[in-house]
Amino acid sequence: MRRLVYYVGVSLDGRIAGPGGEFDFFPQGDEEQAAAYARRMSALYPETIPTAYRAAVGVTDAPNRRFDTVVMGLGTYRPAFDNGITSPYAHLRQYVVSSTLKPDTDPAVTVVPDDPLALVRELKGEAGTGLDIWLCGGGRLAGTLLPEIDELLIKTYPVIAGTGIPLVEGAFDPTVFAVAERTAFPNGVTVTHLTRH
Repeated sequence: MRRLVYYVGVSLDGRIAGPGGEFDFFPQGDEEQAAAYARRMSALYPETIPTAYRAAVGVTDAPNRRFDTVVMGLGTYRPAFDNGITSPYAHLRQYVVSSTLKPDTDPAVTVVPDDPLALVRELKGEAGTGLDIWLCGGGRLAGTLLPEIDELLIKTYPVIAGTGIPLVEGAFDPTVFAVAERTAFPNGVTVTHLTRH
């Protein structure tokens, strides 16, 4: 069965973005450190690079290695949409969970007005794809989908945001994950792979 994997960057205090959706405050290290980190993550997960930036990082024709589908909330989709990009991950099947976005926003994007749990369960039950589903964000959607999240790929940046969008927003529901692997990079970022316990 396909897995739902929450792959996201987070501050030390558990924020995936600032209060206005900002994510440019995550430190990348010096130029050499930032380039080495970006190369490694792009090699591991080339499909997580937005289509518009794939050429710049050298993954234009890279095959999808881990994911063939992306699910995101409107807050995650909005920055691309506001810049005229209605299909930010054209190399993936794209689902945007939103009750306000028009269903005909882009033919390559499926707008899901309600019940993201049903959507994810349907996607997980698909046969033959061999690749997983990427939960791209945001925190409220992650809270709703927590019962279906199988793995976490968390990029922890060495910064405290103070406030902003939490990694998971929802009811008190302790859910245990086990650390499968942890990698520290010279730029201070730690990437942790966790699986549902």
